[in-house]
This record gives sequence, C-alpha cells and structure tokens, in this order.
Amino acid sequence: MIRPPPRPLPDAQTQALRALLGRRERMVRSRTRAKNAVHAALGRNLKRRPPMSDVFGVAGRRWLAGLELPAHELRIVESCLREVDFLSGEIEALERELARLALSSAEIKRLISVPGMSLVSAATVVAVAGDIGRFSSPRKLVSYVGLDPKVRQSGEAPARHGHISKQGSPQARHMLCEAAWIVVRTPGPLRAFYERVRARRGAQSALVATARKLCVLLWHLLTDERDYAFGRPSLTRHKLRRLELIAGAPSRRGRRSGSAASKREQRHERELSERFEAAYRRVVSDWQPRPKREGAGATRGRAS
Repeated sequence: MIRPPPRPLPDAQTQALRALLGRRERMVRSRTRAKNAVHAALGRNLKRRPPMSDVFGVAGRRWLAGLELPAHELRIVESCLREVDFLSGEIEALERELARLALSSAEIKRLISVPGMSLVSAATVVAVAGDIGRFSSPRKLVSYVGLDPKVRQSGEAPARHGHISKQGSPQARHMLCEAAWIVVRTPGPLRAFYERVRARRGAQSALVATARKLCVLLWHLLTDERDYAFGRPSLTRHKLRRLELIAGAPSRRGRRSGSAASKREQRHERELSERFEAAYRRVVSDWQPRPKREGAGATRGRAS
C-alpha cells in the first residue's frame, strides 16, 4: 500500500491565526445565542418591536430597562446582557491580537486592498490557505474552500452543473460571501459582474458566483504579490489605520488630517471605479462567443 506524502505543517503565524480565528468564531456564536435569548424573552411577553436598530446599544439598553417584565424574565434578560458584555470584551481582545498579527503580515495587508475585505475576512483566507504555493491554480483554491459547482454526468450525456460542493472550509466560504455582499455595493468590475450574472441566474446564484470570482482574485494577488489594481488607496489607508488603532496605537485626535483633500481624493477614486465598471461592461457587451467546432476537431487533443 502506497501512502501519500505527509502534508507540510503550517508555519507559526498561520497556526496562531487559525487558533485565534477559531476562538473568535466560538465567541461570536455564543454572543449571538445570548442576544437571541433576549429577543426570545421579549417575544414571550409580547413586547413590541424595538424602536432602534441595535437593542444592545446605549439607547437599546435604556429601552430594555424601561420595560415591565416578570421577575424571572427580567433575570434572564439581565443575565444575557452581562453575557453579551463579557463576550464582547473577549472578542475585542482577540481582534486586538489579530490586528497585531495582520500588521506584520504582508499577505493580509495585500488582501485588505480589495474593497469589502476586512481584518477577519482577510485573516481567514490567509489562515485557511496557508502557503499559497500549495495551490497551482485558482481553481484548486476555489475547490479547497468549497465554492466549486458539483458536476453530474453519466456516460456520454452532457454534464450538469448543480449547487456548490461545500466540501471545504465553511469559515472561509462564509467570509468570502460576506465580503461579496459589500463588493457588489461598491463601484467596480466585480459589481458589474454580479449584476450581469443576477440578470440571468438570480441574486443568490450571482452572489455565490461573485464570491468564487473574489476567491480567484485573491489567489492572483497572493501569487503575484501585488495589490488590487482597481482598489481605492484612501480606503486602504483607512483600513490600515483602523488596524493600528485596534492593535493599541495612540489616537491622533486634535491633529489636522486634511479632510478636504481626503474628500476630493475619495470622489476622484469613486469616479475612477465607476469608469472601470463601465469599461468592464463594454468589454462584456462586445464579447462574442466562439463558434462551436464540429467533426473530429471538436475533440480536444485530436487532429482535425
């Protein structure tokens, strides 16, 4: 029996990223359960819908304090709120350590240059992929995270493509879909791609297709070691500064930051992004499919 070669172990930084992200995910799930318990208590007592969007913010806490609830339900709500506060503090501590690792990682800072990619999403992709050299093509990375469509074929019948396989990392797949939601709201080629697919396949299929295309883009960025060509430099600088603040860097309040120049730069970058999007639409509209080949030349690898 021939055994496959052993899989190389990830480096220390990748192992740290995986451990921190796994712990953060469990904390976020626990906090979500505590928040759902509060909403369940309100529903059991037929309380109206909260007038604010975040019932766990400052205004929401005041609104909850003014409600008349039975004694046992009040104890449940208070216990859940304390649990939410504790878990939020733990999540902030984990994100602080993630930010420190991100500032020392060229790969994470490179992925952050893509609109829609945050600290957690970029760190998740880098942690799951590890050494990008393991994947010889973007298709292998797409398959590794489970965004490749299933193919069903029997005999000489034509192949049928179905839902995605979902065989890879659910964390990376979830983060790519979350980033795709933001990308499709930002001017650029990816938004034009999403709208083109949505017109044919619907919003949900278009979102998954955009997440797959985003995964291919990230593979090229990591392999070629370059930033996103259609990125927005001012947005990237803002993300990097936010990472520094999360990591514990001192604030710059009271200093002049050139806000007028920043706004002009942002308007200019948005105009460029809209031009890139329009150029992509023109390229797609001018594209013509190749005619189907017939005869012996239709078979790949066989002389015509």
